[in-house]
Amino acid sequence: MDRNGWNLNRSQRMQMKAFICLLGILLLVILLFGKLLLLLIHKGDDEEIPVPTPEPHIPVIQLMANVWIMESDEEGLLIFRDGQSEFYPWGGQTAAGQPEIGTSGVSNGGSEQGAAAEKNDGVQIPDLTVREQVADIELTDGAITDVTVRDDKINGKILSADDTGIEVEGYGRLPLAADYKGYRLYDSLEMCTAGDLRFGYDFTDLCVENGEICALLMVKEEAMEYIRVLIRASDYGGSFHDTPVVTCDTGYSVFYGSYDNQKQESHAAGEELELGYDSSYFEADRVRIVPDVLTGKVVIKNCSRSQGIPSYRGQMEFLRTEDGIVAINEVLLEEYLYSVVPSEMPAKYPFEALKAQAVCARTYAYGHMEHAGYPQYGAHVDDSTSYQVYNNILEQESSTTAVKETYGQLLRTDNGSLAGTYYYSTSCGVGSDANVWKTEAAPGLTYLKAKPLSRTALAEAVAAAQGGGAGEEASGEGISGEAAGGTGNGGSASGETTGNGGASGELGELLRDEAAFAAFICSVNADDFESGEGWYRWSYQVEALDKEHILETLQKRYAANSRLVLTWKDGEYVSETIDSLGDITDIYIEKRGSGGVADELVIESGAQKIKVISEHNIRYVLNDGKAQVVRQDGSRVASANLLPSGFFTIETGKENGNVIGYTLIGGGFGHGVGMSQNGARAMAVGGYSASEILLYFYENCRIENIYE
Repeated sequence: MDRNGWNLNRSQRMQMKAFICLLGILLLVILLFGKLLLLLIHKGDDEEIPVPTPEPHIPVIQLMANVWIMESDEEGLLIFRDGQSEFYPWGGQTAAGQPEIGTSGVSNGGSEQGAAAEKNDGVQIPDLTVREQVADIELTDGAITDVTVRDDKINGKILSADDTGIEVEGYGRLPLAADYKGYRLYDSLEMCTAGDLRFGYDFTDLCVENGEICALLMVKEEAMEYIRVLIRASDYGGSFHDTPVVTCDTGYSVFYGSYDNQKQESHAAGEELELGYDSSYFEADRVRIVPDVLTGKVVIKNCSRSQGIPSYRGQMEFLRTEDGIVAINEVLLEEYLYSVVPSEMPAKYPFEALKAQAVCARTYAYGHMEHAGYPQYGAHVDDSTSYQVYNNILEQESSTTAVKETYGQLLRTDNGSLAGTYYYSTSCGVGSDANVWKTEAAPGLTYLKAKPLSRTALAEAVAAAQGGGAGEEASGEGISGEAAGGTGNGGSASGETTGNGGASGELGELLRDEAAFAAFICSVNADDFESGEGWYRWSYQVEALDKEHILETLQKRYAANSRLVLTWKDGEYVSETIDSLGDITDIYIEKRGSGGVADELVIESGAQKIKVISEHNIRYVLNDGKAQVVRQDGSRVASANLLPSGFFTIETGKENGNVIGYTLIGGGFGHGVGMSQNGARAMAVGGYSASEILLYFYENCRIENIYE
């Protein structure tokens, strides 16, 4: 007997298996009979049982507007859109899954192109010459079923552009289609926008459909010789002129009217024209004043600068807009620099320093020729401190010669793009890096570093660049003198000499520490190039703190950029408006940037804490508008809005736990990024060349000539 209590012999087991098989067969018969019975009940004896039909296929149709066709072959099209290349087969598939030739219609502007060819077997194939064109493409289930080529193109000098349209010489203003696309065809194929157009040049073809621009084709990039400068009103009071009064020192011509009815009128030297808003010359929106000879100059009689009434090389355009009349000076870049360099650096500075300034100014200007500052007017820059000061100081022989001897020279980074040639007046013995501005691009500007501006550091860098050893210390004494008037911004955009920069980041990183920076800024290093400058060290004392003034400045900086003025709330700093400020209990630098520049300032008012970020904002908030800056030579200088630099320590004075005043010990004048102009002056006096100066301040860059 087994463990379950059963004791069957072999015969009994066989009978049991047969019985189970019989039960299985019987169950199958019952199931089949039941299914047949159900069908008979529902359909009747004479009805045929239908076979289920599949759902009908709904084709997926996709339209792609204004794409760039790269290549065409018997298999399909290779296109470029939204920055990516993509391949699509011609519509229709064979049984083997291969593209079926000839099922796609290729049209030109909506009409049949008539370019289909016939193979020997009679199969129609598409026009395979449809390449390097803009087209609308229809896809059906991922395969091409229609191609409409946009081959109606125009070309002309681009005069202005904005998000809604482009003004083209000879055609006027044309609207931009809502789905327009831009393609840069030279070098590497890339997307572009109307903001990338080269104003004053005809480098771009425009595809036009139904009176709208549907595509931009930036065909070439050539060296640009002319810059277009917006001339601001008297004393830089604004962008618009009420009623400009114009003349020339030679005979000149006035060009005006519509493109299909252009008029020219000649005038004698000294003859004045008044171009009011309702002037008869404004038959169209642009009037051009062109001297009869290349050396002639245009004068805007009612536009004043520090030199008096300026005159301008090149030609002058007057554009009538809804807001007023804009004056645009189109002038050779080199001649533009004749008036920029002496306006940004005193012409009495050493020649090599002026040459370095000329290269910086040219590079900055060229960057804006590639990416215009005023595309709505077709101007690359204006003539104020917002860009580079132009024609505020009379041309000088020394600075003009510096421009000529650096003809066409630009500073490029190691990847070939234009360097951001930022510069400032005076250092405190060290600079900073581009992170002072808190922009997304700043971390990538690695050629701008917190360099020590000492004789030893530069000598070591030059020796290393030349493949030598430590090098001897450069000769030349530190010089005293006034700070350079210019604190120019810098240019950036898109590459033979290379500098490695020598000693670079060690001092800059060391000075992030509060104690190390305090020891540095409270001492004088005679080895520093600018140790004799008045701005090398300074102090600033606020005896009576004005919390209402601080609140007002905080609110202004918050309005300018809310992410750089934060308030402590629920355990973290957040961006929110600041409505009030109680008694201030502390003010301190919480974080320093490279080179020791003040990067984050905290103002405490009881439980309230406000963080101010960036050296510019900090310089603005801590300036009370009343106290004077005392330079190291004892001279006092008014400082209405901005402290001289962000390189300083702060010590507060308190009563009953509240701050009643503060004292700053600082150094330098300007933002501290790029080239120190007074540092360049001392370096030039010490015997260094313009290229050595530039390649120290702009590490791993190189000098190239755009016209060679």
